[in-house]
Amino acid sequence: MVFNSLTFVVFFAVVLALHSLPLPWTTKKINLLVASYIFYAAWNPPFVILLWISTVVDWYAAQGLVRSVVPWRRRSWMLASVVANLGMLGYFKYGQFLLANFTSLLALAGVHYHPPKYDIVLPVGISFYTFATMSYTLDVYLRRAAPARNFLDYALFVTFFPHLVAGPIMRPTELVPQFAAPRQASPHQLRFGLALMTLGLFEKVVLADGFLAGPAEMVFDADKAPGALDAWAATLAFSGQIFCDFAGYSTTAIGAAMCLGFALPDNFRFPYAAIGFSDFWRRWHITLSSWLRDYLYIPLGGNRHGEFRAYASLMTTMLLGGLWHGASWTFVVWGGLHGSYLAAERTLRSWFKAWRPGPMALVLLGLLTYGLVNVTWVFFRAKTFGKAVDVLGGMWGFNAGAAPILASVYLITTAVIVAVLVMTHWLMRDRTLEAVVARTPAAVITAAWTLMAFAIVIEHGTGNAFIYFQF
Repeated sequence: MVFNSLTFVVFFAVVLALHSLPLPWTTKKINLLVASYIFYAAWNPPFVILLWISTVVDWYAAQGLVRSVVPWRRRSWMLASVVANLGMLGYFKYGQFLLANFTSLLALAGVHYHPPKYDIVLPVGISFYTFATMSYTLDVYLRRAAPARNFLDYALFVTFFPHLVAGPIMRPTELVPQFAAPRQASPHQLRFGLALMTLGLFEKVVLADGFLAGPAEMVFDADKAPGALDAWAATLAFSGQIFCDFAGYSTTAIGAAMCLGFALPDNFRFPYAAIGFSDFWRRWHITLSSWLRDYLYIPLGGNRHGEFRAYASLMTTMLLGGLWHGASWTFVVWGGLHGSYLAAERTLRSWFKAWRPGPMALVLLGLLTYGLVNVTWVFFRAKTFGKAVDVLGGMWGFNAGAAPILASVYLITTAVIVAVLVMTHWLMRDRTLEAVVARTPAAVITAAWTLMAFAIVIEHGTGNAFIYFQF
């Protein structure tokens, strides 16, 4: 079940109605848990078993961590959780990738191995709920959080449908305490939650799918190399598409949770107005970048053991972050480029500690950041290295004489939408949506809300699954 479907509209209306009834709080939590399983089972019912396994393993691992006093027992419980979660993730997401690379290595050694067909379906959202459940066990192991008081609260933390399949990646300390006492949205929360859901679906259905997906697909899925105009237009279109798609999901998820009386953390803070790459990762997919920082970068040493260790930890984190996004070397390169950018930024900051850039320099640095981020999006979107090279060659003017691919209407709409998107990010860079809404006349909010809802209805037939479902 996807947010941008009529099925979800009916589903959410039923869930909201049940949650509004004068029922005991435990009954309401059971309703939410059952609804979350139905939401996930709509894709492939057998994969609910994976959710059960992950939930049960981490629940008992956390209980074992609390009961154990001897260090080796605590490490054993922690490792049992990590191995179980990463084992399932590795089998379903990376099995084919590992097998293909193993076969290639054998071929280089002169051994021709023909493995059996690896026909495994990737469970939707497995990367997201795996990281959520691992954070629970690791936080208990590191004594940063106490285990959930009852199994129902923990199971609901894992499966709560707004964040289940594409985040935000929740920490137990953020969501489990919210299940302790009855929660129901106030009229203001309900209105704002529905408005956020409308905004998120507008970003996804109208902007990402309706206007930006087409130009990106025409160039990145074409058999021929693009010229400079087509290559830049397609890359900028994808940069807008990936933001509107993923931020649209997160905004819809936050709004859905708010309608039920729960709070989810922000996942995006206008990243295309970032000045530098550390700033970009404080604004893009915030819950993932903070997860990688807390559970990977810092345990690897972070910046506590000298410059070399810091750079090695940084690059390792970003390479694994790239691989988390997909079982392909193109994603590893995407992560490696971001790691290189962050390392270069760290070096430059150490060289120019006393420099205080003025307003114009900040804008230029922001545009440079955005341009270099777009270079990385080529590897994120391209299905092969050959296609990535073709598109980058077009962007750098190496495909002279290439036949045009995109019609003028696609070039114009892409330019307008991306320009408005980037300008909006800059205008909102140091603001919050809540603050802007609070200062805007109600008539303007109502008009904008109505227009977005109308556009969603008109464009509904063009909607596709969210891009991040594949991760």
